[in-house]
Amino acid sequence: MRNVLLPALALMLPLAACNRGEEDAKTDEAVVARTSETELAAWLSPKDGTDPARWLAGREAGHPLANDAPAVQAMRTSLARAAEGFIEDPRMIANRTVQLGQMLAETGKSESYGDLLDGFGQIAAKRGRHKSLYGEMCQHYVNIRNRGLGHEAALSELSENEVRPLTRSTP
Repeated sequence: MRNVLLPALALMLPLAACNRGEEDAKTDEAVVARTSETELAAWLSPKDGTDPARWLAGREAGHPLANDAPAVQAMRTSLARAAEGFIEDPRMIANRTVQLGQMLAETGKSESYGDLLDGFGQIAAKRGRHKSLYGEMCQHYVNIRNRGLGHEAALSELSENEVRPLTRSTP
């Protein structure tokens, strides 16, 4: 049980501030929107003016990238497609993707951010108009990978679980 809860807590705690309510944001007026050309923020805050796809591509590259860089354009496409199937906004999806990438790297199971977004986006798209929770899918993905499955096998298992209709058992 502990092996399941630790990844869940690790995934949720660092970004809890990203979902603060509007009242909390009003009291934190010292935070200003920024778009840096020379540095990458650790996380995108609610008031950050940085393009989430550009930030995500830069984080993966290890340095800021030009707005028209091919990696940024590809990430923009992947992020936009993924965002269609999830409740969270692109900023939060980008933050969670970096967090997931860090967790995977710590266990020697690195995956590209684009591959994660594309895989999760395809799974969420199968639900149609019912949107998924990106953070929850990340948590399940980590748990599956920690059982020893590879990326494609983990996506397959997520897909089976995501689209399986809920059934009621009768006594």
